[in-house]
Amino acid sequence: MTSTADETGDVFRHEGRNAAIVVCWFLGLGSLVAWNSMLTIGDYYYSLFPNYHPSRVLTLVYQPFAVGTMILLAYNEAKIDTRKRNLIGYTLFFTSTMLLIVVDLVTSGKGGLGPYLGICVLVGAFGLADALVQGGMVGDMAFMLPEFMQSFFAGLAASGVLTSGLRLVTRAAFDKTNHVLFLAISASFEFICILLYAFIFPKLPIVKHFRSKAASQGSKTVKSDLAAAGVETQEGQVDEVRKTNKQLLVENLDYAIGLYLIYILTLSIFPGFLYENTGKHQYPLVLMAMYNLLDFISRYTPLVKCLNIKSRKGLMVAILARFLFIPAFYFTAKYGDQGWMILLTSLLGLTNGHLTVCVLTAAPKGYKGPEQNALGNILVVFLLGGIFSGVSADWLWLIGNSSF
Repeated sequence: MTSTADETGDVFRHEGRNAAIVVCWFLGLGSLVAWNSMLTIGDYYYSLFPNYHPSRVLTLVYQPFAVGTMILLAYNEAKIDTRKRNLIGYTLFFTSTMLLIVVDLVTSGKGGLGPYLGICVLVGAFGLADALVQGGMVGDMAFMLPEFMQSFFAGLAASGVLTSGLRLVTRAAFDKTNHVLFLAISASFEFICILLYAFIFPKLPIVKHFRSKAASQGSKTVKSDLAAAGVETQEGQVDEVRKTNKQLLVENLDYAIGLYLIYILTLSIFPGFLYENTGKHQYPLVLMAMYNLLDFISRYTPLVKCLNIKSRKGLMVAILARFLFIPAFYFTAKYGDQGWMILLTSLLGLTNGHLTVCVLTAAPKGYKGPEQNALGNILVVFLLGGIFSGVSADWLWLIGNSSF
């Protein structure tokens, strides 16, 4: 078994490393698969609720719960038990998905305001679960290997590929039965994530190493996970020079703003614009599939050293350059052909995933465990804030649209 020195010089064994990477991938998949299912089967909701702009409205309902909860969690992250936080989040994902199935079965797949409001409530629960899980997992992995963070975010993107692939297979006749099938598959993955996080992940030797190290540096968030792994911890001395959340934000403001800008741009186009504003290019399923596929692939490109953007200035330049997508999509929808629209959507996904991983794997380096956990939560606040702003800005595409 090989050993490696981490960035602080501590030597650790790689035992359980590959297993941890796989588990992180599934934990990422399970934390977004239900929501991606709802986005991917948006045409089903448009058939049930044609006057309610479901793709835009449901996304807009999701985000205030995610952002508001994440801000509170980030502010109090040092006092929150990460194990309870993540398990509650995955359980909430699973429960909400099962209730969506119940709503569909009880209403017999019919539209109307009542079922729509019920779906909106459950979507709000998804937002709450997202804040619990994504902030908890990113904070936890921020003091572990960068490969764990990369694998988790690859799993997030894989959920989009999975749902898009299933949707393309069933596109000929998508009905209530297929809708329930999608949600049942999502619930299965979410249940698997509960088991993986509760019984497998905390017991992996490499995970125990990093959590024990964080505990020795004063972290209280890992105590329950270490106890679940059979590791006894002593009350460590709280690091007197631990940086405050404000100091961490100031030192990493460019990373935080970068994440915000990545997602405000992406969500101002995906998925609402692709469903409602692609002009003569009425093939949202293909566009969604291409975005999800390239977003997934790009989560692995930072593993290639020559493609991993480590320069902070270089990252910001690349992030700002993405805003050229706005005029590009506008003119392509009006004047371009299908090939150009598919190319643009693919590039949107490619740059989204690549830059996200570059930022989140670079930012935590050089800090101690408790600081890395705090910084991970802060960055997720800005990521979710960018998503919220993006889905709000997405409505601007409807200005001048006579069908609004």
